[in-house]
Amino acid sequence: MEALEKKEYLNRLFELYGKLLTEKQSQSFQYYYVEDYSLHEISELLNVSRNAIFDQLKKVENHLLEYESKLQLYAKETAREKLLNALEKNNDKALIKALRKLDE
Repeated sequence: MEALEKKEYLNRLFELYGKLLTEKQSQSFQYYYVEDYSLHEISELLNVSRNAIFDQLKKVENHLLEYESKLQLYAKETAREKLLNALEKNNDKALIKALRKLDE
């Protein structure tokens, strides 16, 4: 996965699961991935070491990936989006049924 794709994916996972993170984890993630601060800048803002920020961001990334592996909200959203696009093109009743199954 390319760096930009990974960043977009993590940002989307953060939108879905961010409330499950601690305040410090959320803050570090937002500084790094949303506001594009460097590790050094974040460490100065939060008055901790650069390595602490690096470790925390890795933990946040692992938490987000773990949440997705268990809850699969992103995967379901993506599947739903594909079905909706196909439905627009075909107006197929089988697609409507498949879409309703995703919400079960």
